[in-house]
Amino acid sequence: MESFFKLTVEQREKTGNSAARSLRREGRIPANYYYKGEANQNLSIDKKVLHKAIQSGQQVFEMELDGNVIYVTVKAAQYNPVTEEIIHIDLLRVRRDVKMKFNIPLNLVGDSVGANEGGIVSQAATSIELECLPTNVPDSIDVDISNLELNGSLTAADIELPDDTALVSLEDTTIAVCAPPKTEVEPDPVDDSEVEESEETVSTEPGEGAKPSEGDDESSSDGDSTNTENEEKSAD
Repeated sequence: MESFFKLTVEQREKTGNSAARSLRREGRIPANYYYKGEANQNLSIDKKVLHKAIQSGQQVFEMELDGNVIYVTVKAAQYNPVTEEIIHIDLLRVRRDVKMKFNIPLNLVGDSVGANEGGIVSQAATSIELECLPTNVPDSIDVDISNLELNGSLTAADIELPDDTALVSLEDTTIAVCAPPKTEVEPDPVDDSEVEESEETVSTEPGEGAKPSEGDDESSSDGDSTNTENEEKSAD
């Protein structure tokens, strides 16, 4: 990487939530600067400049601080949960002659053999971790999926890395897979002969209806006996 996006920063004396909100209303983003062996510094960055820097895809930026040109990378960032805009950022100084670890975005390119056969390609990992000099950080890496077959997969070991970079992620990290298309399972058709046979087995023999309970018989019998006795007394 020959050139770096330049960040213009200013020192900020006031800290805290109230001061941070005031800065944001002025179109500036609160920032903290870190470097081993140096005191941390409270800074602010123009919101539009920071947005352009992030959109550039670069991971290392040039910055002038205390009269010196230095190079920094984003250590951490806080986002507004609603607007998803950066509301605070931490910057870490890097040395151009010391290798560091960076997460590099991945782009799937090419037409998969498996996709041409009806398969569905999905990306399992959107980035991998590499170790390289800050001056040699790739903005992204293109992953050729042309040879990705149906039911096949690509791993980090299959990626062609840029020169002077080393893979930090595990080699067996899955990057992309090509799965067969999903098929809808149709219910088994109903056999009409089985339905007819089932209907024929329903019993239609007489005498299998509801039987009167023994209590009903006894009640009827008792009633007849009572009537007979009454008739005999009347006769007497």
